Amino acid sequence: MRLKKVAQSILPTRWGNFLIVAFKEKNKKINVNNHLALIYGDIYHEKKTILARIHSECLTGDSFFSLRCDCGRQLKTALNVISQEGSGILIYHRQEGRNIGLINKIKAYALQDIGLDTVQANHKLGFSADERDFKICSDIFKLLKIKKIRLLTNNPKKVKILSQFGINIQERVPLIVGINKKNKFYVHTKKNKMGHFF
Repeated sequence: MRLKKVAQSILPTRWGNFLIVAFKEKNKKINVNNHLALIYGDIYHEKKTILARIHSECLTGDSFFSLRCDCGRQLKTALNVISQEGSGILIYHRQEGRNIGLINKIKAYALQDIGLDTVQANHKLGFSADERDFKICSDIFKLLKIKKIRLLTNNPKKVKILSQFGINIQERVPLIVGINKKNKFYVHTKKNKMGHFF
């Protein structure tokens, strides 16, 4: 297990009260990431398979309301869907820019400004299309004693990788938030080059 649970508290939001749980990577590096789980309601109901979302950090979309991606809208929609469900988990996966980091993400934006798509930009910078490590997320589910979920995602890679790490995904639940003029090319690339469902 590469993580340990280090803190938790109540987080009041516009969608209701969540329990926010902080996890720290067990790593000797100075700059380790702290990941979060936002838990709503009773996630241990015996007769219910819990609804879960993995949301990878996107400072530009989540905090600055960027229109060039769909991340901010996905975050808000997921929290709303979980609250409407009555219970669920959102893992806030702190791997910015599909884990290339904030600075490289801005460099990738600059390459996209001159015509490259999001995959081409990552490759130009020496990265794969997606550098994220989803085993961290499977570890969080295991620390929370959750082994069976309904996963709120459009990304088939998340389903495949979490299944490989022992998480039983009983259903993929679509997360459709719409497209705008600024992110149309980005969403098109995710669908056609990365296999996302829309």
